[in-house]
Amino acid sequence: MKRVVLYVLDKCPHCKTAQRYLDEQRIQYRLCNVKMQRGRKELDAIGGKGVPTIKIGDQILRGF
Repeated sequence: MKRVVLYVLDKCPHCKTAQRYLDEQRIQYRLCNVKMQRGRKELDAIGGKGVPTIKIGDQILRGF
């Protein structure tokens, strides 16, 4: 199974919706808050500009 990472901000309603969807589908993921330095570096490294951003393996999905 491919690794899933969800990049979010705490108060982003779209991020909450994406997180709820992944939870409802029982998809395991790692939550990465881009407010934290490590999270921002990771998002920048994949060329992400906004949240939510979902990384599935090597595929990047922007928005939800």
